[in-house]
Amino acid sequence: MLTERLRSFQARGKELDMLIADPDILKDQRRYREILREHAYVGEVTKGWDRVQALRGQLSGAQGLAEKETDPELKELAREEARSLEAGIAEAEAALKLLLVPRDPRDGKNIIMEIRAGTGGEEAALFAADLFRMYSRYAEGRRWKLEILSSSDTELGGFKEIVFGLSGRDVYADMKYESGVHRVQRVPATEAGGRTHTSAVTVAVLPEAEESELEIRPEDLRVDVYRSSGAGGQHVNKTESAVRITHLPTGLVVACQDERSQHKNKARAMSVLRSRLLEMEEAKKNARESAARRSMVGSGDRSERIRTYNFPQNRLTDHRINLTLYRLDSIMEGDIGGVIETLKITDREERFKADSA
Repeated sequence: MLTERLRSFQARGKELDMLIADPDILKDQRRYREILREHAYVGEVTKGWDRVQALRGQLSGAQGLAEKETDPELKELAREEARSLEAGIAEAEAALKLLLVPRDPRDGKNIIMEIRAGTGGEEAALFAADLFRMYSRYAEGRRWKLEILSSSDTELGGFKEIVFGLSGRDVYADMKYESGVHRVQRVPATEAGGRTHTSAVTVAVLPEAEESELEIRPEDLRVDVYRSSGAGGQHVNKTESAVRITHLPTGLVVACQDERSQHKNKARAMSVLRSRLLEMEEAKKNARESAARRSMVGSGDRSERIRTYNFPQNRLTDHRINLTLYRLDSIMEGDIGGVIETLKITDREERFKADSA
């Protein structure tokens, strides 16, 4: 059964090669991007299968040599090589099975990310700014594009809230594990007595919704325009460019004011609104599968405490996978790739077990 499935991947790879070579496919850029993403995934699977096949061929040769060889020393060397190859095959097959776990269809999407200060007052707002900086550095290393959609800052340079978009290759595949409550333990800049405080910040990761994915009726919206507040000089005081959109059926409110153009602010607000509405639909769906979702690393529950950042001990702990690292300083500089990769592998393992049950 596994071999048949892998052969179907090889056949699909040839189909995708032909589609990519077709100049007409470039006329539909969205479809073209989908094909490229699928091509990359199918290529990863077939590459893993080729590796398994190559190792099996080497194992067959080593076993044949061990049977035919008369010299005891050479015979033992051949047996050692066979044992090593068997271990390599087991490892390669395990990796291949994880690759075959159905991918989240949203993995290739761009995202809208929301960071909000929770308990802890000004210290929580300062940590929200630190998290934004951490994600910005990580995005820069991945060559993703970051665009601030709205923000509300504090006098000390923190953020009560910041909403931004990330676009690039497989953004949601990496960042979906960041949804939840991030707890920080450190001595705040506002603390004169040197005591360690505990604060919290909430992070939400929303896959960016396409217009075709969700129908929003114009009569369900109330659009208000007003003057922007904050930095911006004379322009802020004279132009009603800020936009607030209320989705009447759900009561969701989205406001954007970072652009000088009312049209751009409205487009940004609509993008955030679509993504939040799509998230609500996903939440309803996941609630029906709540028992299974609670056991998954990538459940995306923003009320779940997922991570603790302990600055005095230079320690990061991810509570979902019992991972503890003593290099918080480098992680806060954007070196979070190792944590994300461990979460991705664990999530795939859990999904594989669920599919095999």
